[in-house]
Amino acid sequence: MDNVWKTGLWQQFGAAIDMFEASVRACPDELWEASLSLPDPQQPMWSQVWYTVLHVLKWLDRYLEGASLSYMPPLPFQFIEIDGGLEPERVYTKQELLTYLAQCREKCRATILNMTDERAQEILDYGWMALPFAELQMYSMRHVQEHAAQLSLFIGQHTQSHTLDWISIAKSD
Repeated sequence: MDNVWKTGLWQQFGAAIDMFEASVRACPDELWEASLSLPDPQQPMWSQVWYTVLHVLKWLDRYLEGASLSYMPPLPFQFIEIDGGLEPERVYTKQELLTYLAQCREKCRATILNMTDERAQEILDYGWMALPFAELQMYSMRHVQEHAAQLSLFIGQHTQSHTLDWISIAKSD
């Protein structure tokens, strides 16, 4: 795969991850278990800020792996999506998820910058979609950025001081 494309893809994907990280870091502790969408104090776990962060990282990690349905994230995390009726064993801390985010960011950088033409063209079929590996990374980048915006909006609505600066390219390592 051409170095110009790999570098460009990394710079933009890295910027999306960096914006997501900025949103996570900006989340006040008192909002960590707040619902992103439901005003009910008995909100389901899947609507809470921390779970949204976990959701993004699990899918980012999985798509970078190009893994099948048997993929499992690193411990202590579980690949549980609430719609399956299961819930994580506990609420993960911001620091735990920021550590996982840093691991995913480095994995993303290495995956993209080392991508071969063969890997880029490999079709991955998840049942609900089948995409070449390179396009899957763009799909994943959109997912990360969507939730970065969601978190930023939520935090901005609940705090007086939050503004998320636009990050145009991945921060330097």
